Amino acid sequence: MAENETLECITEHERILQEIESTDTACVGPTLRSIYDDQPNAHMRFMEKLDARIRNHDREIEKMCNFHHQGFVDAITELLKVRMDAEKLMGQVTDTNQRLQEAGKEVTAQTVEVIRCRIQQRNMATTVEKLQLCIPVLEKYSKLKEQLESKRYYGALKTMEQLEKVYIPRVSQYRFCQIMAENLPRLREDIKEISMSELKDFLESIRKHSDKVGDAAMRQAQQHRTFNSAIAKQANVGHYTRPLYSVNGQTHTQTSLMMEDDAEDEDADEEVLTAQDLVDFSPVYRCLHIYAVLGDRETFENYYRKQRKKQARLVLQPQANMHETVEGYRRYFNQIVGFFLVEDHILHATQGLVTRAFADELWNMALSKIIAVLRTHSSYCEDPDLVLELKNLIVIFADTLQGFGFSVNRLFDLLFDIRDQYNETLLKKWALLFREIFELDNYSPIPVETEDEYKLVVSRFPFHDAEIEKDFPKKLPMSQSVPQIYMQVKEFIYASLKFSESLHRSSTEIDDMLRKSTNLLLTRTLSCCLQNLIKKPYIGLTELVQIIINTTHLEQGCRYLEEFITNITNVSPETVHTTRLYGLSTFKDARHAAESEIYTKLNQKIDEFIQLADYEWSMAESEGRASGYLMDLINFLRSTFQVFTHLPGKVAQTACMSACKHLSTSLMQMLVDTDLKQISMGAIQQFNLDVIQCELFASSEPVPGFQGDTLQLAFIDLRQLLDLFMVWDWSTYLADYGQPTSKYLRVNPATALTLLEKMKDNNKKNNIFSQFRKNDRDKQKLIETVVKQLRSLVNGMSS
Repeated sequence: MAENETLECITEHERILQEIESTDTACVGPTLRSIYDDQPNAHMRFMEKLDARIRNHDREIEKMCNFHHQGFVDAITELLKVRMDAEKLMGQVTDTNQRLQEAGKEVTAQTVEVIRCRIQQRNMATTVEKLQLCIPVLEKYSKLKEQLESKRYYGALKTMEQLEKVYIPRVSQYRFCQIMAENLPRLREDIKEISMSELKDFLESIRKHSDKVGDAAMRQAQQHRTFNSAIAKQANVGHYTRPLYSVNGQTHTQTSLMMEDDAEDEDADEEVLTAQDLVDFSPVYRCLHIYAVLGDRETFENYYRKQRKKQARLVLQPQANMHETVEGYRRYFNQIVGFFLVEDHILHATQGLVTRAFADELWNMALSKIIAVLRTHSSYCEDPDLVLELKNLIVIFADTLQGFGFSVNRLFDLLFDIRDQYNETLLKKWALLFREIFELDNYSPIPVETEDEYKLVVSRFPFHDAEIEKDFPKKLPMSQSVPQIYMQVKEFIYASLKFSESLHRSSTEIDDMLRKSTNLLLTRTLSCCLQNLIKKPYIGLTELVQIIINTTHLEQGCRYLEEFITNITNVSPETVHTTRLYGLSTFKDARHAAESEIYTKLNQKIDEFIQLADYEWSMAESEGRASGYLMDLINFLRSTFQVFTHLPGKVAQTACMSACKHLSTSLMQMLVDTDLKQISMGAIQQFNLDVIQCELFASSEPVPGFQGDTLQLAFIDLRQLLDLFMVWDWSTYLADYGQPTSKYLRVNPATALTLLEKMKDNNKKNNIFSQFRKNDRDKQKLIETVVKQLRSLVNGMSS
């Protein structure tokens, strides 16, 4: 029994252990509780069994671990190896995740778009629902039929108006509404004919009164501008207050009210007429009301606008001779202003007959035509005063229409084009003034006998000299044309400024305009006049010297012109975009041209004296004194260079050196001239005396500032050539030829050969060398040898 019980207990314990091993942990409780419920101390035996079972499992685990230990180690090793790959994989996964997130954003955005589309679909459904509004239209039309049958036409007209403006427009896409709309016009045709007759009479009336309306409005605008200008001057304000006008002649600004009070004080009897005073607008109001009630307002508006467009084209057609007088322009502007003031009144007095869009369209069309007309007719005008009056009319015209809300920027842009033309007419006018000043100038220094005369001159031209201011009488260095030119430039600036006034431009822009126009006057007009003056045949050396002095002082006066413009415009010359005057370059160019002309005329004068030379090239002996023509030439040069003392040193020195070089070249040319076939030693000696006088003149320092014998070097070629023939030092010349230290370094072999052959030919004719052949025939052979050697040198140079 004990054994059976023990066996059963063991079997039970095995079962419990298997159940514990095979079941979930949550269900172990009931199983363990059964151990304690069976027999006393049964749990002890179960514990022993459990320990034995645990030891058995431990042995199996140990065996298993021993068996798989090496594999485990190998697996760990492999796991460590793939660790790096796992980290790399993790980075890739992270990157992939980020890209997925970015892609998800686009999906989210698309989702929002889908939601918006859904909302649109819902709105469309709502729109479909609103189509149910068609029912009230049918009900209203039924009511209209009843009213027509009962002859209640006023009520029918109101109903028709409601159908056209309220009900039918809501469902006009349906066919039944189209049928209704087609039937309505037949009911109001008779009423149309009556109202249209009144409209035609109205259009004819306003066409006749446009001129008067425009004249009254432009007069009022001119009063506003004059008054505002006076207020601005009193308050020292540089800006312009734009007037605001109304059809009844009253304005909406305090300044305008002050102007009206002032105008009433000046002339209480004068009353400014307005568009409403001159035109009866009641016909158009009645006609508009009838067409509105009849539901054909659009036809009325289209007809009215079409007729007004036709009238606008007629108004915009100028008279052929409009450019001849300012009154022609005034009448033209009055008609246009009157036309648009009527449109402005109708715009504000009615609702929709004249819209702002239509008024602007009409104005833009008219503005293009006005600009083209003004540009064409103004181009015919050559009187700057008339151009200036036209500008003032355009400004008043623009201010008037701007006060009624019309854009006039293009008119002010046109004024810039007209300003260029105005400047051109001014330039032409000032060109005549400059030429007249230059023609009347005596090109002599201005004599001042008293201090008052001196002050009068310096008041016209900014000249200051402490030495001159002490004692009188004196002579100012410039001639009378300098202050006259300076004053005329200032007058030109004033004239140019007149056009810049009232253009609603800043002081900087006006300053830039003045400077640019003044630059044109200096660089083009005055420069051209100076260049033409310099080239005139009656302008001699003395006049050219005075012109150089004048341009020097005018150049110095340019900075005072800069200050003059600055004082007018109150714009600092240090402003970044301030245009500078180009007068300095103008006067420098004129001065250089005058200097060049001095050199040319001086050389021409020398050529005239050279042409008077009458050498006897076959004379046996010299006359013992210099030729008369040369002494006259030297005296002329000496007196001329004394006049040059007022010129800058370099100019006088250059002129003197140029004259000496030209004289030397001309004298050399006389010796080698192909027309001169023979020359004697006596002629050479006479020529040498003339060259000595030239050298004495050069050494006398006719113009101060030359260093050493610089001026004498102009005649060095002649001197060495003449010394070679006078001394007859051919052996030295031939021996030292080509050496830097040669005594005859400047003697050209070809020149020496030419002159020697001319002397040789003269010897054959006159037996000049007969004494040499009698006394020493070897000298003749020496001459032949020199000629051969010179030819050899010349041939060597040419090869």
